[in-house]
Amino acid sequence: MFTRLGVKKSSKYYEKEGMSMEGLHYLDWIVLTLYFSVILGIAWWVIRQKQDTTTEYFLAGRHVGWFVIGASIFASNIGSEHIVGLAGTAAKTGVVMGHYELHAWCVLLLGWVFIPFYMRSRVFTMPEFLEKRYSPTSRWFLSVISLVAYVLTKVSVTVYAGAVVFQALMGIEFWTGALITVVLTGIYTVMGGLRAVVYTEALQAIVLIIGSVTVTVMALIKIGGWNNLVAVAGSEHFNLFLPLDHPDFPWLGMLLAAPIVGIWYWCTDQYIVQRSLAACNESQARRGTILAAYLKLLPFFIFIIPGVMAYALAKTGQLEFATADQAFPTMVKALLPIGLRGLVVGGLLAALMSSLAAVFNYCSTLFTMDIYKKLRPQASEKTLVFVGRIATAVVVVSGILWIPFMKHISGELYHYLQSVQAYLAPPITAVFLLGLFWKRINAWGAHAALFGGFFIGMLRLIAEINKDKLSGFLYTFADVNFLYFCVYLFIASIGLMIFFSMLRPEPSFDKIKGLTYATTVSEDKQASRASWNRQDLVLSLIVLVIIVLVMVYFSPLFIAK
Repeated sequence: MFTRLGVKKSSKYYEKEGMSMEGLHYLDWIVLTLYFSVILGIAWWVIRQKQDTTTEYFLAGRHVGWFVIGASIFASNIGSEHIVGLAGTAAKTGVVMGHYELHAWCVLLLGWVFIPFYMRSRVFTMPEFLEKRYSPTSRWFLSVISLVAYVLTKVSVTVYAGAVVFQALMGIEFWTGALITVVLTGIYTVMGGLRAVVYTEALQAIVLIIGSVTVTVMALIKIGGWNNLVAVAGSEHFNLFLPLDHPDFPWLGMLLAAPIVGIWYWCTDQYIVQRSLAACNESQARRGTILAAYLKLLPFFIFIIPGVMAYALAKTGQLEFATADQAFPTMVKALLPIGLRGLVVGGLLAALMSSLAAVFNYCSTLFTMDIYKKLRPQASEKTLVFVGRIATAVVVVSGILWIPFMKHISGELYHYLQSVQAYLAPPITAVFLLGLFWKRINAWGAHAALFGGFFIGMLRLIAEINKDKLSGFLYTFADVNFLYFCVYLFIASIGLMIFFSMLRPEPSFDKIKGLTYATTVSEDKQASRASWNRQDLVLSLIVLVIIVLVMVYFSPLFIAK
């Protein structure tokens, strides 16, 4: 079925329509040029603003409103590799990866549970919060691990996917596309800091949503409506709950492991949380996460479902593509009219740039505030901003230097890069969750979970890569489904935290004042309660209801009927 890229068209067809063989009409290029002009215009406006302090540069002066926060969180999450990968997975295996896209409740958890503590502590980074709650050692550990992990995985995979998008949709050679991606995004991130990132992301989110919704609607019309889609694709492609013996995505593993990864990513990862820290106040931060929760529901319908549509179109002979990952780009070229095609390509590139810009800013903030400032506590605000810009530039250069190795990223290695989250998340999730809800947990417990959990997770990753060379217990250790292993590691991390915390005294009230529920004073509780109203609560509950309805509809008991 996946035999050849694109719909059958002759070279004369493209010449007649004013298109290149890559499928972009000159009007598409005009739309694309206008789009990037607006993005660079916004970035230039931001760069001209005052950026002399760390608060201005890394947290946009803490003056960002709820709409920009929500749109920025969504745009940071969705990269071009996310879009292409989700649609490709859906075309191949169905909607099962939708479990991760229904993590809108985790975004609500950020706003309702975590944000009050983050805002009161006035921290710049998540490692800084761990230092306040536990110890400097906790801060150092999370900072270093996060930097290494993001430079080697997120930066590389994002740039690689962006280069593939350039090559597939625009005909730009791989290396050139990768270089353009890194340099263009790096320039406005270095110069404008977080403010440039969040404001450009707000526009990029809008473009991305409009383009993806258009592809979805056009594909649904092409296939003949929803009922026909279900009939052609088959109910198995619409099942969120695969059998317990499924080798990759058993339903119990998805239900238990996905939330562990989700809480780590949405509630404790600087990459996402930094947008909320830039809010004017707790109320704006929470409302930003509520908007982001609604936006987070969209990928299921505008990325995953289109992947199933691509499968159905290919099954009926209306679409052809070489591999599953080419499903979404092929639909863009085959189904959209001139002009709109250019806007959707802009949306794909927007997803890439917003995700990459977020990584650049994230890494520079971590290095400057959690490493350089700790080593040079007397450094001036101006010096810290300068170091932040240099750090961003270093990450940009690292991305460029990594480009020659990206050609060697195979599907298998990409799978390993994604599964790393299941091995990194459990101890970090445990440390943050228990740290908020149980004042008895101390630095000893946090160290045991962070170091012990990381060590076990990395052993598993190494064993998995070398599984074919192992036997006996080591093979069994490497062969456990990664979702179940994530759950086991989470339980082990909690056990380590409790055991080692009990060996040492409870932290003093003054040290953890305001950092746990039990040590939050009444004035802070009242201020937090005053920051939300009934409308915020109702809107949040609606998100939860939508999630439940989606999970029920896409279950074997319903969709099969």
